Amino acid sequence: MLAGRAPPGCCRRIRLLLPPLPCWARRAAGQWASPGLRVPEAAEVERLVQDGLRRRSPLRRFIACPRLARTVQGCLRGGAGPQPVLLECAPGPGILTRILLNAGIRVVAVESNLAFLPNLQSLENSLDGQLRVIYGDFFRLDPLVTGKVKPPALCSDELFETMGVAAVPWRADVPVKVFGILPQRKERNTLWRLLFSLYECSSIYKYGRVELNVFISEKEYKVLTAKPGEVKAYQALSVLWQIGCEIQLLHMEPWSSFITNLKNGALAIPKSTCLPNDHLCLVRLTPRQNLFTGGLKTTNSSTFVFMVKQCFAKPRSRLTDRLNSWSLDSGGKLLRELEIPKSAEMRDLYPEDYRRLFEALQNSSMFTDTWFHDEVLESIRKINL
Repeated sequence: MLAGRAPPGCCRRIRLLLPPLPCWARRAAGQWASPGLRVPEAAEVERLVQDGLRRRSPLRRFIACPRLARTVQGCLRGGAGPQPVLLECAPGPGILTRILLNAGIRVVAVESNLAFLPNLQSLENSLDGQLRVIYGDFFRLDPLVTGKVKPPALCSDELFETMGVAAVPWRADVPVKVFGILPQRKERNTLWRLLFSLYECSSIYKYGRVELNVFISEKEYKVLTAKPGEVKAYQALSVLWQIGCEIQLLHMEPWSSFITNLKNGALAIPKSTCLPNDHLCLVRLTPRQNLFTGGLKTTNSSTFVFMVKQCFAKPRSRLTDRLNSWSLDSGGKLLRELEIPKSAEMRDLYPEDYRRLFEALQNSSMFTDTWFHDEVLESIRKINL
């Protein structure tokens, strides 16, 4: 299928469509010679996007400016030595794809819009294994369905098998880099889905510490990096991402630098009344090597996630009240041992405080987390809808 046009409604599995090529296993994952591809200008990219419009297509943003594409390429480039494969989500007309290839980076492009596939596949066929093109939607990875996964949804096991990437230990180097622009309509939901996968070591994180390099709205970046005292921004999402990943801001770009697939060319900038939102932020999320040490493990991580979420349901409530609601008569003693003030509110605790609290609860003979389980599973089910 990837040698030609992908038929609409195709539901064959990736493994049957694109068996791994032996050259990927034989070549080192290092520098490739630049193929010297032509990079189209912004006006040409905009025409390609307009030609690829489909009725009722979800809102998408694309990089059209060669300057911005080169800036992103510079941000994605690692240090000296072998580079991991880069998975590019929704490349569209492929301007960034070409610049990445010209920089000697090995790319796997995952595209769900059939109109963009012929151009990407033609590019793939002109190169010697440096580019692979897959029909699918990375942001619909591992849906909670029974039976076969129907494209453009993807199964992570088949995706990684196709890329020729094997699972590595958690403390090993990053096996894969991912680049994409988070879908605006489900931005928050996507962040939660990725977070659950991270803490459970499932989906892409089953293969190791996969590094995400994603454009997200400025307001969501403010949430991810917020600290106690930033009342409007500090949330459960802040705590959990900061514990789980090193968060690095690579670049900020005005919304006007991107083009959309809307017929009128509108920017469709989401409104934000409480937080600044003038830019898209390119953010690197690298899972921490020491995430699953101490009392936090993949077997109890869902409980930890739900505990933090429940604490922030009433961020102004006192921690002692929350502990009492969990039937902990010795909550005061526990706080003294953790050196947390008895009057502390939920929004006063730093991310590391929540981790210390959870680990202390796990070691407490008076605490049982069995009552969490049904609510944890229901929360996960809703976040995957």
